[in-house]
Amino acid sequence: MTTDLRVLSDEHLTKAKADKNGRSAHLFVHDGPLRQALIALTEGAELEEHVAPPAASIQVLSGSVRITAESGDVELAEGGVHAIPHERHGLTALSDAVLVLTTVTGITTP
Repeated sequence: MTTDLRVLSDEHLTKAKADKNGRSAHLFVHDGPLRQALIALTEGAELEEHVAPPAASIQVLSGSVRITAESGDVELAEGGVHAIPHERHGLTALSDAVLVLTTVTGITTP
């Protein structure tokens, strides 16, 4: 199955703009421990602080975001890719943004 991320991005950013929390997400890969989800956020929308999965990264398809963590904040713009820190973290959209969250579950953290 092939997924067109451009189509999903447009669809979910439209949904995020209509959502009271400014968010919309879609899981498009679920293969064993691998998960990939497209997440759309409107400017200022947040994913509250939460525990990191064993392995994860985000890739920003459009817009810009800030990952907040005890070890330091990281800002990413379109095209940026960053591993999620192995600690509690949050995410804030600095502008309307769409990203791909890739996680691998069921493994232990190094």
